[in-house]
Order: sequence, then C-alpha cells, then structure tokens
Amino acid sequence: MSAATPPAPPPAAGGDLRADCSRCFGLCCVAPAFAASADFAVDKPAGRPCPNLGGDFRCGIHADLRAKGFPGCTVFDCFGAGQQVAQVTFGGRDWRAAPQSAGPMFEAFAVMRPLHELLWYLTEAIALTPPGPLREELVAALARTRRLTAGDPAQLLDLDVGAHRDRVNPLLSRAGDLARGERAGADHRGAALIGVDLRRADLRGANLRGAVLLGADLRDTDLTLADVTGADLRGADLRGADLRRALFLHGSQVDAARGDHRTALPAALARPTHWSLPVTPVRAAGAPRGGDRRGGATPRAAGATGRGRRRR
Repeated sequence: MSAATPPAPPPAAGGDLRADCSRCFGLCCVAPAFAASADFAVDKPAGRPCPNLGGDFRCGIHADLRAKGFPGCTVFDCFGAGQQVAQVTFGGRDWRAAPQSAGPMFEAFAVMRPLHELLWYLTEAIALTPPGPLREELVAALARTRRLTAGDPAQLLDLDVGAHRDRVNPLLSRAGDLARGERAGADHRGAALIGVDLRRADLRGANLRGAVLLGADLRDTDLTLADVTGADLRGADLRGADLRRALFLHGSQVDAARGDHRTALPAALARPTHWSLPVTPVRAAGAPRGGDRRGGATPRAAGATGRGRRRR
C-alpha cells in the first residue's frame, strides 16, 4: 500500500468494541480478582463468581452498584471482549453448563480484554491521523490485533500480549504527539498527581499518558488536545472542565471521575448518571485524609500503558 493510496478508515469504535452483556456469560464478574476497598465491598479471588452474579449471568445489584459499595464495577469496560470470548472463541458454550471450559475461558478473557482495548485505541488513533506512513502503520497494527482476537483458546493462552502491546504503544504515542502538533504542552506522562490542585495549570495539549490523577482537582481546566491515554481519573474533580477534544478519552475514565452539568464531554460519551449526586469537596492541601483509598482493582485503562505477562 502506498502513501498515494491512503487506506480506508476502519469502522468507528463501537459495535464489537462495546460491551454487550446479553451475549456474555458474566465473565467480568467471575474471571478477575478484586479486593475489599473503596472500589469493591468484598474480596473475590480470580475465577470465583461475584456473590451478586445471578443464574442468568446478570448482576443482581446493577442499578445500585455505587450505593452497595461496588463503584469499581461501574467503571470497568471490557471493550467487547466478553462477548468475543463467549460467542466466538468458545462458540457460545456456557461455562456453567460446560464446567471444563471455565478455566480456559477465564484465562482467555484476561488476554482478550487488553487486545480489545488496543483495538479501541488503534481505531481512535486512525481517526486522528491523516493519510501517510503513520496511518498505514496504525491500520496494519489494527489488522494484526484483530487477527490475534480470532485465535482459538490455545493460541490466545500462548500469546505474549504484553509484547504485542509494547509494539503497538509507540504507534499510539506517535499518533497522540502528531494530533497535539504545535499545541503540544506540558509533559506529565506517568506523573503521580494524586490529589494535586491543577486548576491553574495549563493542560491544553498536555501529555497525560499514564498519569495518576486520582482525586486531582481539575475544575474548570481546559483539556483540549490533552492525551489522556491510560490516565487514572478515579475521583478526579472535573466540574466545569472542557474535555470535548481530549485525546483517547473513553467512558470508563469519565465514569470514574466526578463532574457536573458544566463538564463538557465529547459527543460520543454519555454523561454519567452519578454526576447528578452531591460532590464531596476536594481535600485541601495539608488537610487530614478522610479515608484510605488504597487496595482493590484499578479500573484505569492499563492496557495501553501498563505491562502484560506471558500467559500459558
């Protein structure tokens, strides 16, 4: 393929990259482990069904997850990996009806989820990138990743998903840098900004890839062209913030944060219903902490910034 003939863009990030719980077997409620914390009310080891999972594979407290102490569940996004594993990889076999498939299915889900997350990021990157060599590389990486998701259980479990992610991440970083262009701002990549007051910081075009912004005060900030790939926004105060043109922002990041009617979001993202609830004031610098937020699973977008391990 030559630069003179730019590749056709892939379908918009949606469809198979959106979770369809009706076609899954509650895999996100069984496969991962989580620890009792501010995100989860109970301990649950990997491979054991959550006590709230019903016989129909539906959550018995779905409408009250936050009130019941499970906010971590509300911000988890499998990017469609659940239905891919359930309906394609395992051909619609139910792990309860076919117990021998349970272990391999749960392990396959742990591989498929980061692959689908990469598909989402690559689709976003292609939409941001004009025709040229980088766009062709992104399209090729998207095709390679899709081929990997089509593997059988044995192929998935033998996949070094971390190595594949490490090959894709530089392309995504380059796409973000190109999109920011001359508007590139402060470099906070991987920075620990927990609880930091950033209301006066210029974050337009900032590199926030992998930044930990847990509980950060981002009220009224302009995040235009800021790259937020993998940024941990749990509890971040986004009241009045402008995220309409933030790069690589997805729904689970927004759901994990706090905002209000003034928070400007991209048209593709829905305003979280819990944003209508009262917002706890941000802790002032030097004030005593109100609780320990440590522990539990982290519902951040780790797939595009973190490290994986070889699964066999």
